[in-house]
Amino acid sequence: MNQQAESAPQGRSTPLPITGQHRVTGHSMVPPWPAGMQEIVLGLGCFWGAERLFWELPGVHVTAVGYAGGITSNPTYEETCTGRTGHAEVVRVVFDPEVTSLETLLRSFWEAHDPTQGDRQGNDIGPQYRSIILTLDEDQQERAQHSREAYAAALEEQGRGPITTDIQPLDVFYYAEEYHQQYLDRHPNGYCGLKGTGVTCPLP
Repeated sequence: MNQQAESAPQGRSTPLPITGQHRVTGHSMVPPWPAGMQEIVLGLGCFWGAERLFWELPGVHVTAVGYAGGITSNPTYEETCTGRTGHAEVVRVVFDPEVTSLETLLRSFWEAHDPTQGDRQGNDIGPQYRSIILTLDEDQQERAQHSREAYAAALEEQGRGPITTDIQPLDVFYYAEEYHQQYLDRHPNGYCGLKGTGVTCPLP
């Protein structure tokens, strides 16, 4: 970790500028959230397709793409792509637990990518594309770990390898540049690297 910290870009003290308004939902992408909302941060490869996956789900209030899980403060996309920031490309998902459950979001997460690939998703290679769940409290941590165990068993039944997904408490979520936010709404024919294993996640 010390060697990684020494080689990590320094970053900056101020956040990257964004409008703060979601192009699809019209809601604010920055807190405070409406009363009763919860959030979780998920990384499953390139964040463009991952964000669209979640903003289309019922009960999701708003999404935003960013960087988390690493060292560099307020990193740029170019810095993150070096693999030296320690960050993964992630999606902040703010949802209404009265409409959708954390398990529903986790099931979509597991089924939308291959969580056995380590520091890559398909042709996207590097630690920024790793599979990661960043939780906001102990309850989410336990439920996320339970979901990983359930999906690992389902993958094993189909002869797939072990899950490499990291699950840890969220430290800081850094917003990505404005042009990455809702990228596939701006560019409907843009790149989407999501590709699941075809194995169903046995969550309720």
